[in-house]
Amino acid sequence: MRYVNNVGSRAHVAMMQAACPGAMEYQMESLFRHYTYTHGGCRNQGYTCIAASGPNGAVLHYGHGGAPNDRQMSDGDLLLFDMGCEYYRYGSDITCSWPVNGRFTKDQALIYTAVLDAHSSVIAAMKPGVSWPDMHTLAYRRILSGLKMGGLLQGDVDGMIAADIGGLFMPHGLGHLIGIDTHDVGGYGVGFPPRIQRPGYKSLRTARVLEEGMIITVEPGCYFNPVLLLPALENPQHSKYLVKDAIMRFMKMGGVRIEDNVVVTADGSLSLTDVPRTVQEIEAVMAGKAWPFAGIQGVSVAETQNSIAGVPDAPGVAVV
Repeated sequence: MRYVNNVGSRAHVAMMQAACPGAMEYQMESLFRHYTYTHGGCRNQGYTCIAASGPNGAVLHYGHGGAPNDRQMSDGDLLLFDMGCEYYRYGSDITCSWPVNGRFTKDQALIYTAVLDAHSSVIAAMKPGVSWPDMHTLAYRRILSGLKMGGLLQGDVDGMIAADIGGLFMPHGLGHLIGIDTHDVGGYGVGFPPRIQRPGYKSLRTARVLEEGMIITVEPGCYFNPVLLLPALENPQHSKYLVKDAIMRFMKMGGVRIEDNVVVTADGSLSLTDVPRTVQEIEAVMAGKAWPFAGIQGVSVAETQNSIAGVPDAPGVAVV
C-alpha cells in the first residue's frame, strides 16, 4: 500500500506539471497510466480514471464509458483528478484538485480551502475507537463553516447539519476501506453498525469504529451540482440556509475533492499519500518547483515485494 501510494502520488504530481489549457482530459489520464506503468510497474488501475475539468467535476464518477474524459480543458477550469494504480493487486485511490492554468481564483481557493480544512481535520482526529460517521459529520462541519465564511451559506451550522445541507454539497461518503480492492470488504456485515439512512451518510461504505491497522480513504468534497442545488433553493427547509446569488456564481465550477489513503495507527493516523495539498504548494509545483516526496521517499520495491507478495526475488521496477 505504501508503494502504490508512492507511485500514484508521483503520477499525480506529473499531471499537475503537465496540465495546461487546451489539453484534453484523456491526455491527463493517459499520462497517469503511462507513468504508473513505466516508472512503477503498475499494469492496472484500481478503477476507471476520473479526469474531470470544469463542470464535469460535479459528477462523482465522471470518466465512465458514456463520458470518457473527453472534454477539452479551458483556461480558468478547476480540475478534479481521481486516479489510482495497482501493484500485486493492492491499490491506491488518490484525488487531487487544481486549476489548469496553475493559479487559483479567489472563488476556487475559497472552496478548495474549505475542503482541505475538512480533510486535515479528519486525519488529525482519526485514531482507534473513533466512529467513522462522526468523522463524516466533522467533514460536513468544516465544509459548511467554510462556505458560511465565504458567504454561500447563512445561519447556524448545527442547524445545517440537522437539515442535511451537507448532503447537498457532499452527497457521497467520507471514505472507504481500501486494500486488495478499491472498495475493500469489511464495511458492513454481521456485528457491524448498520447503514445510516440520511443524505450523504447513507453513502458511507462503513459505519464502523476505527481500529488499528485499518486503511481507509479520507476524501471530503464540495460540488456544485444543479440536480441537487436547484431544487434545494426552492425547498424552504434548505433555502433558508442557502445564499442563492452566491451559490449561482459557483454553479459552473464543478467541484473539489481531496483524497488520501490513511492508516489508522495505535494512537492516531498516518497518510500514505504524498502530494501537494495547500494552495501555495500546488501553485509552486505547477510553476515548476520540485516536490520532495519526503513522506514516502524511502519505500523500496524489494521491501514492498517482500511484504506483499512474499517472493523475495520477484522482479520489479524501481520508482524514478
